[in-house]
Amino acid sequence: MSYNIAVDGPAGAGKSTIARRVAKKLGFVYVDTGAMFRAIGLYFIRQGIDAEKQDVISRDCGKADVSIVYEGGEQQVLLNGENVNGLIRTEEAGRMASVVAKNPQVRKTLANLQKKLAQSTDVIMDGRDIGTTVLPQADLKVYLTASVEERAKRRYLELIERGEKADLGQIEQDIIARDEQDMNREISPLKKAEDAIEVDCSDMSIDEVTSRIIELFEQVKK
Repeated sequence: MSYNIAVDGPAGAGKSTIARRVAKKLGFVYVDTGAMFRAIGLYFIRQGIDAEKQDVISRDCGKADVSIVYEGGEQQVLLNGENVNGLIRTEEAGRMASVVAKNPQVRKTLANLQKKLAQSTDVIMDGRDIGTTVLPQADLKVYLTASVEERAKRRYLELIERGEKADLGQIEQDIIARDEQDMNREISPLKKAEDAIEVDCSDMSIDEVTSRIIELFEQVKK
């Protein structure tokens, strides 16, 4: 029997950071679904495809072969055989990921891979619709959120730390736009699953959030 933990929430809430830490502590496989969408987004950016051309995205998404391998316990995202871990964390890739995530064919392709991983392995998976669509039977569903201001500040500091230029006001506007887009798209919109436990991490440290999710898992595991 494998255990599944689903972590959903808006952009910038820290889902990936937290899920990765929880996975290490529990010995689970961490599946970063957002990275998979970003990889497909990167593919279309490279192809020069307009974000609004959903018909082209539907037609060509099969040409973007996205796979996951684990090296030293760390997830590596491959796009047509190329390791793109270091290329998919830009703001541009994030915006395109949100656009391609609206596409039914893209979602179907990636969801099948994600479900297959969860059937045979203890996984923690984060995204926008994990608890509602991808892993509706997950043992634990967490809706991780934080204020827009806090999410923008975290993203700003992350970019500055990496030596990139960043505008806090613009990042805040981008996050508001991403929330609007993610919550109102037709296919698998971002929403809290009915049986998900909400964790507002605005005033919590990474260690505190990690401990909270592990505590919640231990409760449902009993």
